Formats: sequence, structure tokens, C-alpha cells
Amino acid sequence: MLTSAKDNGVNRFVYASSSSVYGDSQELPKVEARTGNLLSPYAVTKYVNELYMGVFQKCYGMEAIGMRYFNVFGKRQDPNGAYAAVMPKWIAQILNGEDVFINGDGETSRDFTYIDNVVQANILAGTTTNEKAFGQAFNTAIGGKETLNNLYSAIANGIKENLPNITIKKPIYRDFRAGDIRHSNANIDKMKELLGYEPTHTLESGLKESIAWYIQDIQGGNSNEE
Repeated sequence: MLTSAKDNGVNRFVYASSSSVYGDSQELPKVEARTGNLLSPYAVTKYVNELYMGVFQKCYGMEAIGMRYFNVFGKRQDPNGAYAAVMPKWIAQILNGEDVFINGDGETSRDFTYIDNVVQANILAGTTTNEKAFGQAFNTAIGGKETLNNLYSAIANGIKENLPNITIKKPIYRDFRAGDIRHSNANIDKMKELLGYEPTHTLESGLKESIAWYIQDIQGGNSNEE
């Protein structure tokens, strides 16, 4: 895609990288300049993309910008499938009365980032005139750190506020998933400085909007149903 963009005169190229490039780095919060040993094939592909981006910027002057997304969630996210994100999956499972599984002990933490913040970051990357941003990768997050246990409680409480009569099951714990990073928390100073990024939604406000949307989507918006 980078080659095609260059050959067709496309100057700006914004693409998805991932927080997975930090691998086994124990440093918190994660700073773009320092990564660790990669833990999954997926992480390798994202890191290679960043290497290509840097080379195309240096060799051809392409305005390439990478976005290291940290656990994006929000309305309209598909809760089904092998690669479904944890947030919509858990919301849907609770609403449907299904079992909810947590990998490991639940103390794994993530920087959950609401979609509106990501949209803002992408627009800023696509429109910036700051040449210092070109050839760079940016943490795309809110700078938070929430455990899976706390996330489950927040989702359960949020659904209970909307559907007081719903039955909330206790989560079922199972083995850690191979290749998972234990803790993920982003330093977003670089994006703030070079792109003017300022998150508009916290985890709590984003979760409130998401839960309301999924109740409407899955249960037809009838908050009196059990």
C-alpha cells in the first residue's frame, strides 16, 4: 500500500499500528521511543509496518504517520467472532444471559480508549501540517490503566443502572492467553505536543454511551425488560 500510494502521488499515509509493539516491556506508561521483545506474530506485523513507514518517509518524503491503538471500544463494535474485543463481547454476553470469561486472574490492565478519541486522533494525523509528526508512530489512547476485574464490574454496574431487573452472573476465570501483554498504559504526551490531541471521553463516559447503544441494539431499547 505504501508503494502504491507513492507511485500514485499520495503524500499523506495514516495507518493502524498497535500497542502490541511494546511486547514484554515492563515500563509504564508506554513511551513511543522504547519498545520490548515482541510476543506475537500480530505484533511483528505491526512493528514491520512502522519500519516501512519510517523508510518511506526518509527515502521518498512521504508524510506517513502510524497510530498505535490501545484497546479501542465504542458503539457499533461487533461483539461476535474470534477477534471480538472484550468490551462489546462482555456487554452482549451479559445482556444475553451468557457466561463471561476472563483470561487469567483479571488483574491484567489495559488503556481502554473510546472511539471518539480515536476519530479525533485520526483526523489530526490526516490534517496536521507539523512536519515533525511525519515518519512517527503515536500512542492513540487516553493514558488510563484499568484491570479486567474493574472493567467487568463497571460494565455490570452500568447495565444494572439501565436494566435493574437483569441478572448479572459472576465471571468465569480461565488460563492466561498466550502472547498477551500483562499491563498496557500509554503516555500520550507526544501526540498532544505534535498533533494537538486532547481526549474528549474517559473510560467511564465512553462506557456509558456504549452500554446505552448496545441495550438499544440488542434489546430494542426496552429498559424495563429483564
